[in-house]
Amino acid sequence: MPDQIAGERFAKELLMTLNETFESVHGLFLDKGTSLFETLATITAEEASRPVSTTCATLAAQVEHTRFYLDLVADHMEGIDAGKVDWGEIWRTVSAVTPDEWAASKTRLDASYRRVVSIIKTRTWEHEDALFDAFGILAHTAYHLGEIRQALCTIKAAG
Repeated sequence: MPDQIAGERFAKELLMTLNETFESVHGLFLDKGTSLFETLATITAEEASRPVSTTCATLAAQVEHTRFYLDLVADHMEGIDAGKVDWGEIWRTVSAVTPDEWAASKTRLDASYRRVVSIIKTRTWEHEDALFDAFGILAHTAYHLGEIRQALCTIKAAG
């Protein structure tokens, strides 16, 4: 029988990797101060509202899309059917945000992340859908963190 990773160990490693992605760098794959929440803390509502080009989304839309994805996957992990999903709605509707809207968006993202963490802590890993969900969250969030950081570089340079 091939070697297997215990579900508890998998969850521990996944949670550490998600913690680095969202909250605090441990030196796994990010540079100090570049986790998602650390990055978002440096962005004003004005910066979050500024697209890097006429064909790019704003940082506010990136954050809302990331939150939307987390919520959908969390629902899936809990057996909730999302029905038909409009993946383009956020890209079409989220652009400029006020300081209050920006703060609320970051708060919603944090709540969605905490929900996912809570689910992972009690999850069994016997079914491959659970693994797809876990890897999807990590890959999708890391991708959008990169998008946000790259766009932020351009936005901050433009002043």
